[in-house]
Amino acid sequence: MSICPRCQTAFTCAMADQTGQPCWCTALPPIALSSLPDGKLNADASCFCAQCLPQWKAEREALRDQANDADPAIQLP
Repeated sequence: MSICPRCQTAFTCAMADQTGQPCWCTALPPIALSSLPDGKLNADASCFCAQCLPQWKAEREALRDQANDADPAIQLP
């Protein structure tokens, strides 16, 4: 079992838990690495649960949109 770092809920991440099946998150649209903190994926990154991942993604997109609205000359992916 995996533990979501945001809400501490136990859940199955098929990739991290090596179930041999595709994980539910692979059906979601990918996100640009530039939208990640510092623009890179931490090698120690943990999986989010099915409730937190969409929330986290929406938060990142909102931050990107705010940055783009604040200075249209700077366009974040």
